[in-house]
Amino acid sequence: MESIAHLLKDARKASKNIQTTSNEVRSAILATLANILATEKTTILSENKKDLDRMDDDNPKKDRLLLNEERIQGLITSLNDIEQLEDPTGIVQREVTLDNGLNIQKVAVAMGVVGAIYESRPNVTIDIAALAIKSGNAVVLRGGSDAEYSNKVLVDCVHKALTQHNLPTTVVTLLPIDRKFVKEMLEAEREIDIIIPRGSQNLIQFVRENSKVPTIETGAGVCHTYVCKDADLKKAADIVVNAKVQRPSVCNSLDTILVDKEVAADFLPTICEGLAEYDVEVFADNTAYDIFKAAEYKHLQKAEGEDFGREFLDYKCSVKVISSFEEAINHIDQFSSRHSEAIITEDNQLAEAFIKIVDAAAVYQNASTRFTDGGVFGLGAEIGISTQKLHARGPFALDKLTTEKWVIRGNGQIRN
Repeated sequence: MESIAHLLKDARKASKNIQTTSNEVRSAILATLANILATEKTTILSENKKDLDRMDDDNPKKDRLLLNEERIQGLITSLNDIEQLEDPTGIVQREVTLDNGLNIQKVAVAMGVVGAIYESRPNVTIDIAALAIKSGNAVVLRGGSDAEYSNKVLVDCVHKALTQHNLPTTVVTLLPIDRKFVKEMLEAEREIDIIIPRGSQNLIQFVRENSKVPTIETGAGVCHTYVCKDADLKKAADIVVNAKVQRPSVCNSLDTILVDKEVAADFLPTICEGLAEYDVEVFADNTAYDIFKAAEYKHLQKAEGEDFGREFLDYKCSVKVISSFEEAINHIDQFSSRHSEAIITEDNQLAEAFIKIVDAAAVYQNASTRFTDGGVFGLGAEIGISTQKLHARGPFALDKLTTEKWVIRGNGQIRN
């Protein structure tokens, strides 16, 4: 294949079909897809194993790539949740009738064609396809080569559901994995309305720098948890360990622990057992290093400058002992990716100051950053977590796959 132009043109045509389909039919497609995933579970797992077998066991991306019965059931549950959500299109957001009788409405409408570029996570294929269908959009998917077999079988399932409801399979298009087609996708401003990259910082930066299509940045997370001097240290230890080890390969997992110097000697030893259970490698500043060393923590290194502001996506984290609230804020300002940030404190006034000052899509008091997730937030699912401020911030979910259209109805009015 020399070009994907015909695939993009077909997606544009298909967007008209899905836009004019009722919410009842779109929801029925998702219900059908959920049933197909359950029926095709064995085939999906077999194809996913082909991808897994090509990846080294020590690659942190392997957890992202993995599909198992539990995760397929999670996709089915997500489809059922999205199916039940309100149709985000057709909602009149503003209406006014002028003195001359003109009726003016601002109405939510589908984007048209959504482009998604993502890495190693086949579950994203279903999430994006489902959100696009429910919101009346066509979608063009460019998954990573690591998940080639998984993505193909999942898109085949989507195509079966679309066909059963008499819609063209081009509503959801999986592009070839050849890298030469990425540039063509990024320059398809007539066919694609928005591009959403989801993956590494390198991927996001490449898309941002090369795309002629408007782009929403999602994915990269450098997340901090700040343990204050008045924190409940038992609570803090549980939160910090969970934020690091519960699923370290995802963007909302903990990267850096900031701990007040007044409680560092008491707090850091309390997390050793929880971190050691998962062999978490700790990159500690000088003060924290001495405390961990005294506690005989085995997986310990002295932090270098690049260990702060680093998205580990693995059983690794950095630790810094700070002397004040202001120092914690300055550190976060310097190194955060503006994804998810947490403060552990019993001082609600201090927490409110943190919440107001810290510039991030999600800000927590006394909870794990692992909760930053569209499904957890009651949004059904998400395409990713947007860390920018225009159009969408935080979970990029169903309602953000719409734009607005002004509709003006008259009866012969002309402007003087």
